[in-house]
Amino acid sequence: MKRADHLQGSLDLLILKTLNNGANHGFGITLHVQTVSEGLLRMEEGSLYPALHRLERSGLIKGEWRKTENARRARFYSLTAEGRRRLAMTERSWSDVARGIQKVLEFV
Repeated sequence: MKRADHLQGSLDLLILKTLNNGANHGFGITLHVQTVSEGLLRMEEGSLYPALHRLERSGLIKGEWRKTENARRARFYSLTAEGRRRLAMTERSWSDVARGIQKVLEFV
């Protein structure tokens, strides 16, 4: 797997996992990931918004314009049924990869 594919896959997983908690806008997704990862993970706008558009075109998420809590207009994204299926599949795959990496790291 090329590094770009690996990073794109992780970005997609982070977005889908965040939206599994409910609809959110781009900044909210970024803030959630940064907060939950205790600052270890950061999403750049230049990567986030193209990923959101790609996921929406793929039918994994859907977007709609709404007002934020600050009365600003923003596009809120939510998971589709296909997005939930992809999230479950991707979580299993990433868990397997993480376990494998952990085993190699622990090898003496």
